[in-house]
Amino acid sequence: MSSPPSGFRWPAEWEPHAATWLVWPHNPDTWPGKLSRIPPVFAQMVRALLPGERVEILVRTAAEQAAAEFVLTEHRALGAGVRFHMIDSNDSWVRDHGPVFLRNEAGTLRALDWDYNAWGAKYPDWAADALVAGRIADQLDLEVQRPGIILEGGSIDGDGQGTVLTTESCLLNPNRNPGLKRPDVEGQLARYLGAEKVLWLGEGIAGDDTDGHIDDLTRFVAPGVVVTAIETNPEDANYGPLQENRERLSGMRDATGRVLEVVELPMPAPLRENDRRLPASYANFYIANGVVLVPVFEDAADARALGVLGELLPDRAIVGIPGRDLVLGLGACHCLTQQQPADGPDSC
Repeated sequence: MSSPPSGFRWPAEWEPHAATWLVWPHNPDTWPGKLSRIPPVFAQMVRALLPGERVEILVRTAAEQAAAEFVLTEHRALGAGVRFHMIDSNDSWVRDHGPVFLRNEAGTLRALDWDYNAWGAKYPDWAADALVAGRIADQLDLEVQRPGIILEGGSIDGDGQGTVLTTESCLLNPNRNPGLKRPDVEGQLARYLGAEKVLWLGEGIAGDDTDGHIDDLTRFVAPGVVVTAIETNPEDANYGPLQENRERLSGMRDATGRVLEVVELPMPAPLRENDRRLPASYANFYIANGVVLVPVFEDAADARALGVLGELLPDRAIVGIPGRDLVLGLGACHCLTQQQPADGPDSC
């Protein structure tokens, strides 16, 4: 396996974490009329994470920290492993605007600070979010690399061994990096993430305002093993794109030459709010130390999705996190989290 020229690599999500980063929910435009429902869901996530790792939470003000502490206390989720950081933000999607952490064989961490423009300038204000990655790196006293291209963390998924999954609809979209072609993007992923092989899927799911982030579609769960979302209703808008992605995965090989093992993950029934399709997907799970946080939607497919992930990740507790309210903001567990790898010698 090769690494970026610096000797740093991007660890897989299932590798040991030091911490998970969150941004406490505060933007009423993200969850219109429903913002008050979101902090208790965050508290459930924090409570599930705490036995295994620290939880680092960004807040904007002392009053916001006090409110967060109140909710966490109510839900038995405020422990010694919770730390707050006074860092301004526009929204809670730290997966996309936060740092991507790299690690070298000695266990030294480095932060990647990609450029950010709110998913192709779909929202009016992202100035604070664009600074979050650098400010987190400053708090941790980490060296920062700035590739100088727009890229959100939810648009890429990796196996820690040189393979990166992504989508054409997002990374080749001219609203991110006009003029960059596929070879240019692959070159950037190789240079900064050590990607030897980039596996390209096509379109994202209906209702996704990110232009098709991979973390709603297809995810690595082990070297050589992916889960991919499948819609079985031919009348559903997701049927064709997800079937095409499934066909593309057939026969794909990772950076080591292994043919991917592809496991199908169900989709929930369509969710809508005010006649808008919401991007509800079980693929938006988050793998942490000892636990997997999986959005659930009060749907008949919930148990099946949890069961699939439980069989694939048997060393972790599979915890369903109420997703019906989260997805009103057009994201879920993975979008709201960012892992900080553990220090120490490289285990890959």
